[in-house]
Amino acid sequence: MTDVTTTALQDLAAGTYVVDVSHSEAGFVARHAMVTKVRGYFRDLEGAITVADDFAASTASATMKTASVETGSADRDGHIKSADFFDVENHPEITFVSTGISNVDGNEFDLAGDLTILGVTKPVVLKAEFEGTAQDPFGNLRAGFSASTVVEREDWGLTWNAGLETGGVLVSKKVTLNLEISAIKQA
Repeated sequence: MTDVTTTALQDLAAGTYVVDVSHSEAGFVARHAMVTKVRGYFRDLEGAITVADDFAASTASATMKTASVETGSADRDGHIKSADFFDVENHPEITFVSTGISNVDGNEFDLAGDLTILGVTKPVVLKAEFEGTAQDPFGNLRAGFSASTVVEREDWGLTWNAGLETGGVLVSKKVTLNLEISAIKQA
């Protein structure tokens, strides 16, 4: 077995990399009651990254199943799956399709794309970072990426909220989206 490790983006091998769900995470962070942060994750996701010889021409896509959302509270998960938020019966998926890569600086870059939630598609820009590659014990070449962005959830029709007696609202309008991706290069 050859030990392959790449830490520089310019050395990333061109090809298609498929997201390894068991070693990846797609999640979000929202403020609750104006005083704390609640995290949620989509346990059912899939995606692919096609790395071009010119990295700026690379593409990425991802699909998260809304019914797979987990926040650590069954009651909250049920509410998030309801029509108040993700409406999983009518909108079973959240999708992201890249539209461009820019501002490549070392291993960091901006990943622009279209994010679709509740059937509403809006452009977003994720601050992304290439974390490196390594060959795993099974002979797979893995590439790691991290990305995040802050969105206004109401832009996608996620408007449910409740006022607090002390002022403010139960759920923040701003939500941070976070991705930690391990992807396996296809033959």
